[in-house]
Amino acid sequence: MSTQQNVVHSRLLAGGQSGELLRFSREDVQWEWMSMSARRLNPGETFSATTNGEEAAFVILGGRCTAGWGTGEQSIGERKDVFGGLPYCLYLPSGNAATFKADTVCEIAECRVPSKAKLEPKLITPSEVISGLRGGGNASRQIVDIISPAFPADKLMVIEVYTPGGNWSSYPPHKHDVHNPPAEVDLDEIYYYRIKHPETGFALQRLYSGDLTRDVTIRAKDGDAVLVRSGFHPVVAGPGYDVYYLNFLAGTSRTLAVTEDPNHVWLKSTWKDTDPRLPLVR
Repeated sequence: MSTQQNVVHSRLLAGGQSGELLRFSREDVQWEWMSMSARRLNPGETFSATTNGEEAAFVILGGRCTAGWGTGEQSIGERKDVFGGLPYCLYLPSGNAATFKADTVCEIAECRVPSKAKLEPKLITPSEVISGLRGGGNASRQIVDIISPAFPADKLMVIEVYTPGGNWSSYPPHKHDVHNPPAEVDLDEIYYYRIKHPETGFALQRLYSGDLTRDVTIRAKDGDAVLVRSGFHPVVAGPGYDVYYLNFLAGTSRTLAVTEDPNHVWLKSTWKDTDPRLPLVR
């Protein structure tokens, strides 16, 4: 696709080991907007973060922790892992701080973007996210909006997507690399993968330009982060392996205006029923 990095692999931690699973800064990967990390805490361990000149979102991937962010402390997290329920997420604007203390083994994904906006911290609970089904047939998937364009953030948007094994996702293929509102806006995007049966499960993600001068297919494994810099970027889940990905998006505008690949839009007219396996989480 290019000489720039398209995938960041997770660090493998031994059973019972805590620590950082993944980390990259926007400088590390040579793009404008997003830095990301994911970490595992054992019971009693703490993680603290400050946001000076940045806004951040902290998604509880699994486990329970006690979080404090200037307005007292609260126990957050209900699901054992990403396939066990809907998320908690803490949004932290610039000039704030938060501490997370693990009550159980707890995993947290964090994304940061530059921001100086004077906004308020906000805890998003499972009852506040919006879950819905999209697509049809073998392109059916579940979308969970955590930080949507309507949410009072500066740059960040956050979405979880669940794709049953064998199904396509982000389909028809779409892109968001040209700032041409309202039809399309320029957004960078992270796909952070978790896969049922992680030892053998996988997803395939194709990254390609409309003229096919750039075209690469990535085999995404559990814990991988794929960086979508430009072009179309559909996903297919390996048969037998349900796939979750956490999307972080940021760019020139907080809308989700995209252009679909005109070669594949016709498939939408063939979709009738939604995959009966959905929703994967409730």
